[in-house]
Amino acid sequence: MTSQLKLFKNKNSRLVTFKEASLWASKYLDRPVTVSNISYLVQYGRIKKYKNNGKTLVNLDELKNYYDSQVDLQGWKDVLGEELNWHLSFAQYKESERTKHVHRLHPYKGKFIPQLVEYFLDSHTDRFKTKVYFQKGDIVLDPFCGSGTTLVQANELGMHAIGIDISYFNALICNVKIAKHDISELADTIKEITRHFEEFIVNRNNIAFEEELLEKLSEFNNKFFPSPEFKRKVRRGDINELEYSSKKHQEFLKIYQSLVNKYNIQVKQKSNNTFLDKWFLQPVREEIDFLQHEINKIDDEKIKNVLTIILSRTVRSCRATTHADLATLKEPVTTTYYCKKHGKICKPIFSMIGWWRRYSIDTLNRLIEFDKLRTNTFQVCLVGDSRTIDIEKELERLNPEFGNLVKTKKIKGIFSSPPYVGLIDYHEQHAYAYELFGFTRRDELEIGPLYKGQGKDARDSYIEGISQVLLNCKRFLQKDYDVFLVANDKFNLYPEIAKKAGMKIIKEFKRPVLNRVEKDRSPYAESIFHMKEK
Repeated sequence: MTSQLKLFKNKNSRLVTFKEASLWASKYLDRPVTVSNISYLVQYGRIKKYKNNGKTLVNLDELKNYYDSQVDLQGWKDVLGEELNWHLSFAQYKESERTKHVHRLHPYKGKFIPQLVEYFLDSHTDRFKTKVYFQKGDIVLDPFCGSGTTLVQANELGMHAIGIDISYFNALICNVKIAKHDISELADTIKEITRHFEEFIVNRNNIAFEEELLEKLSEFNNKFFPSPEFKRKVRRGDINELEYSSKKHQEFLKIYQSLVNKYNIQVKQKSNNTFLDKWFLQPVREEIDFLQHEINKIDDEKIKNVLTIILSRTVRSCRATTHADLATLKEPVTTTYYCKKHGKICKPIFSMIGWWRRYSIDTLNRLIEFDKLRTNTFQVCLVGDSRTIDIEKELERLNPEFGNLVKTKKIKGIFSSPPYVGLIDYHEQHAYAYELFGFTRRDELEIGPLYKGQGKDARDSYIEGISQVLLNCKRFLQKDYDVFLVANDKFNLYPEIAKKAGMKIIKEFKRPVLNRVEKDRSPYAESIFHMKEK
């Protein structure tokens, strides 16, 4: 690395290769930066690319300015306070590490990263830790289980874990992640269903239509929206993005409509009464119905559950919306459109086959990867209301051996991220799955949902709900328990929650959240409240 870094000291040469740039950035940021990361910045117009003797280069000054603009540490401290624990930002971890193995089996809003769980559960994770709270063989509880991050990491660390979630679909995601699967049989089933799917679509017009549409889009975008030059011109103000994109999109719409007529494509469904009617184009809806029918034929419940998750993930990616609005749906898109995210004309999805293949392979690979790390411990996510559920009775019904262990040993503590007041409607984010698979929704039992807002009544209800969860769960904890709750407590509700639950806050760890997926990158922090019996 030393010889390659000598170039950076030469003031007369600030142009470097992607590899050299990645080495410099890794040293400058004190975390791994890959060649792919540098390529991404060029592709999306964050920095400019240069050509010299056939090599593609970047300018170090531009790269430094970009990184400096992303996180103004003093600015964060001014907004959020000096007590931020920057070590808990986990900024040194690449995106692939933050979404390792089964953690990216299915999209889910509002989950914490596995490294945060590891830090508090594992006694050997970090040299900065001064105290150990959990040991191998302990039982951990997550009463707001979500997509199961705590349970997966507990397994990896040799601990038993129980999750509880009011959402049936959340529990399904979690239990698929932590289950022991017959990979060979699962792979054979996926292969067979994919073969049937390919036979189903082979002579359908939408496949040929989409192939030609992609060709026309490529030609048009290369000519009028060259990457990354177009994005850089927009960023510099050389092009009025709104006017230019609108004019060019109108030109392409004529090409699009001619292809729709040529292939006789029925784009819209006949009704939009339900979520599936409204948010999927007719060709995609027909493929959804076909795959669901195929999956319903499967007798093995565990394999059926995995295929259900793959289908749900595929369906989510194929909703008729823009790329920028995939996480928060606005209006259905039934034609091509100018995509601000990619800086070119994009299209909605007319066939799921590519996504189905991709997610099938990805799911198998992630299950295999986790299988190499898993330990021989118990994990399960229970479907129920954490305010009232009898954990021991439910475990006795589902897994008597695990239930007996909990009765005799008791639960060592809690690590969980309760819902943030007025932020997310957890059932609604997977509305398509509830409708498609016929799962029962229990929206009325969510604590702090978005639809109730953040007013005084909503905050009071939230305090009551979270404290009731803690009071109920205390019945199953060891006497000297430790509770860790991750929250963005901007309304200062957790001191009252702790008081109502008969607990006291021992310590508050406040961490900056740097790797946010939302468009808003303003300073943001969350707290980890460590509570014990009062």
